[in-house]
Amino acid sequence: MPLFFRKRKPSEEARKRLEYQMCLAKEAGADDILDISKCELSEIPFGAFATCKVLQKKVLIVHTNHLTSLLPKSCSLLSLATIKVLDLHSNQLSTLPDDIGQLTALQVLNVERNQLTYLPHSIGNLTQLQTLNVKGNRLKELPDSLGELRSLRTLDVSENEVRRLPQMLAHVRTLETLSLDSSSMVYPPQEVCSAGTAAIQQFLCKESGLEYYPPSQYLLPVLEQDGAENSRDSPDGPTDRFSREEVEWQNRFSDYERRKEQKMLEKLEFERRLELGQREQAQLLQQGSSQKDEILQTVREEQSRLEQGLNQRQRHLDAERQRLLEQLKRTEQSISSRIQTLLQENQRQKKSSEILKSLENERIRMEQLMSITQEETESLRRREVASAMQQMLTESCKNRLIQMAYESQRQTLVQQACSSMAEMDERFQHILSWQQMDQNKAISQILQESAMQKAAFEALQVKKDLMHRRIRNQIKLIETELLQLTQLELKRKALDTETLQEMISEQRWALSSLLQQLLKEKQQREEELRDLLTELEAKSETKQENYWLIQYQRLLNQKPLSLKLQEEGMERQLVALLVELSAEHYLPVFAHHRISLDVLSRMSPGDLAEVGVSEAGLQHEILRRVQGLLDTARTPPELKPPKGEVLGVSEPPSAPQEPPEAVRPSAPPEELEAQTSECVVCLEREAQMIFLNCGHVCCCQQCCQPLRTCPLCRQEIAQRLRIYHSG
Repeated sequence: MPLFFRKRKPSEEARKRLEYQMCLAKEAGADDILDISKCELSEIPFGAFATCKVLQKKVLIVHTNHLTSLLPKSCSLLSLATIKVLDLHSNQLSTLPDDIGQLTALQVLNVERNQLTYLPHSIGNLTQLQTLNVKGNRLKELPDSLGELRSLRTLDVSENEVRRLPQMLAHVRTLETLSLDSSSMVYPPQEVCSAGTAAIQQFLCKESGLEYYPPSQYLLPVLEQDGAENSRDSPDGPTDRFSREEVEWQNRFSDYERRKEQKMLEKLEFERRLELGQREQAQLLQQGSSQKDEILQTVREEQSRLEQGLNQRQRHLDAERQRLLEQLKRTEQSISSRIQTLLQENQRQKKSSEILKSLENERIRMEQLMSITQEETESLRRREVASAMQQMLTESCKNRLIQMAYESQRQTLVQQACSSMAEMDERFQHILSWQQMDQNKAISQILQESAMQKAAFEALQVKKDLMHRRIRNQIKLIETELLQLTQLELKRKALDTETLQEMISEQRWALSSLLQQLLKEKQQREEELRDLLTELEAKSETKQENYWLIQYQRLLNQKPLSLKLQEEGMERQLVALLVELSAEHYLPVFAHHRISLDVLSRMSPGDLAEVGVSEAGLQHEILRRVQGLLDTARTPPELKPPKGEVLGVSEPPSAPQEPPEAVRPSAPPEELEAQTSECVVCLEREAQMIFLNCGHVCCCQQCCQPLRTCPLCRQEIAQRLRIYHSG
């Protein structure tokens, strides 16, 4: 049985409320209202129908219960014939009685928030019905019999599944308020439903071929009929009667509220007295329960004493029985063990002769086998000794030959190395003597001039600054890229499609923006270094002797990043390789990931990109150089060239030399690397100027001065930047 059809038992509070309301309705002088709401009813009690029939009640309020049906068994709707207001909202009604049309006096029917799926056809017989509220149900359509409700003034069908209104609703001329969900309506259309009740009625009248009149012209007969029972002989007009009736209903409602409040106070007093009686009864019950507990406790103690004596006697008997059983068990075990011993002894005597005979046969057979094996073993050892002696003689002879060849080769290599080192030392001493003379002159001049010391410190500071070096490398790389992009654009301008030109233009604009940003960063870094120099100069106002020489020496003694990383564990060859490729800014990345030459030999360009090396040309160059270093390391010493042939003579630098900055263009093809771009104006000199913001490299220094726009793209020139080609 479904949960919502199962009868629920009302709580004590709900039961008391129902009894109180039924008693209140039956009292002498009670009003015409029967209110049994919020009583947790699953069906209307039979007494409510009898009360309405006998006392001629006009208002029945049954909202906020658990009703699933309006009529219980053996009840008839005729008992509610005098009801004018029926409030059933907030229940679980799924249907209304098919003969609900028998309530001809009904004026207000409220079934809001139930589970109704349809309205019975007989609802059209409620000719005096003025208010019908079916909001919040499961209705999908309305019956055509609604058009017979000649007195209907308010109709609420919102929060349902109704999509169409019956056309017969146009015959309800007294309808003043119609509430529905206009957004889900199909007939009438949504725009008509959104316009209001009057627009809906006009639409339905037009569809039915009727002429529309406002409801005010039809309300007078309804009001007259409504007040006919109480004011038939009144000399005033219908409007005055309606006003008086409304005032009368308000007065009656006020009286009802006052009486309801008085009854509520009486109810509270009754409940208080009832609670006192229940408390006294509970005390009596508690006293009786305590006496009963004392008697039961005495009985339990006596029973426990008897059970304890019985348990002791039973334990004594069990112990005696267990002792006898143990003694019998030990006797049986000793007898069985003696029998088993006799059987085993007899079995051993039977088998002893057979065992001795088999052992004798086995001894004879093993002696025969051992004699044969001994002869074979002696023969085998003689062969092994002869073979070992022959092998030893062969190995000693081979070792003497190898040692003689090694000594001769070693003597030759030592003589060659000594002669080569002597020549190199002599040449190196000449170069050192020449440099020493020039260096002494420069040192004496620098020691005399403080301004020259400061300038030398500033130049060394800019050169050793890693951030400034990185910015210079990136600027030089972008200059090369822009130069080659301009060459590519000039060469393929008449050949390639518009799509390729647009792609080159986008790359050029991106490089131009990046170049401007790097120039700003370079200028900002130079300003920071100048500020630092100013602070140092302010500190040198103490006229300390050789202040700038001390600062220069301190900067010289500062370990570069590559040396620090070498000391931390990076391979010297890998550090030198990255410095040679102007990729020293990746040294912390390689140190963090603990990348060695052996690891690099197993990596691909994609792996380098994952660790942070983004330039494609640099990726391939690093892998190629690492493979060359590893191949050289695997070459045997006798195949390597002498040291004198690979060692060059270089001058000892007086200050750390900046590693050469390699330019790695990635966008243009290789055939443009060896070409030079000529000026598009004079067609004679080499292009040396970059125009910003467009990024073209198309003019020489002499021709760019009078220009205000780029000769290639006609963009306005915001800035000119000179580039220098390496020889």
